[in-house]
Amino acid sequence: MELEEESMPFAKVDGMKIHYLQVGEGPNMVLLHGLGGNLAVWFLHMVPQLRNDFCLTAYDLRGHGKSGLPPSGYTTAHLAEDLRGLLDALGIEKTNVLGHSWGADIAMHFAILYPERVEKVIAIEPNIAALIDWRKSKNWEGWAFWAKRLEEFGIHVPRERWHDVDYMLRKTVDIPIMFGPLKGRQRQSKGLIRLLDDTTIMQDYEKVAGMTLDRVKEIRRPTLALYGEKSHFLVTYEYLRDHVSNVNTILVPNGDHYGPLEHPETVMEPIKTFLGLNGRRTAFPLVEGGMA
Repeated sequence: MELEEESMPFAKVDGMKIHYLQVGEGPNMVLLHGLGGNLAVWFLHMVPQLRNDFCLTAYDLRGHGKSGLPPSGYTTAHLAEDLRGLLDALGIEKTNVLGHSWGADIAMHFAILYPERVEKVIAIEPNIAALIDWRKSKNWEGWAFWAKRLEEFGIHVPRERWHDVDYMLRKTVDIPIMFGPLKGRQRQSKGLIRLLDDTTIMQDYEKVAGMTLDRVKEIRRPTLALYGEKSHFLVTYEYLRDHVSNVNTILVPNGDHYGPLEHPETVMEPIKTFLGLNGRRTAFPLVEGGMA
């Protein structure tokens, strides 16, 4: 697990390249992006807000960005092991972990497997594969949200294909970049298509892989689970709120699944409070039974 001497920073984890960037000073924090993303997503809004207080490590998950593309091993358990290997390679013994969507699932799974290596967990819109049956329902509100977003760019999705994740992802690569300085430009779709064509990611994404609901209840590290009021993962929010006492759940008014990109200010306020970066309590309500 040695660092490679290349023009761009890579670590080698179990023979696989992991691309990463580090900025800032202070306690460690690792940033985990979601399915189909890459580490660049954090540098639009979140890194500038946190770099003065933390040493931030953002990296491309396996199969994403500039990291290696193995044909299999895309469960949250595999990805949690990738994170452990990256920390070993970088000499980081203990860290805060912040993830969005699938990255939040990985962060939580890592905290379950390696609590001794975690300070705090910030999980923005975790999905949790153990609740996949609800999301696979044709009545899940996320399908309509996704189809409507595609329609905004002139991409019609037949109603009978709404619940086909592979189909929907392939259609998504046709819409322009929606955030950042390249907003409006055509996406580089080759990487995502290769990920879908050449790996087991779509099968592995739905596997519980040991992160059962009982194991989720065992999370012992201080954890903030943050959801937008308009999120299509509110069933997961409600489960964490009602069943996991060590998770502090917050619902952000008017927010949605892409809060770190679309509503970064409202997302950062409760995060900073949770991390002790401001002297006031968040204006967003904490669920009864959550940690103060």
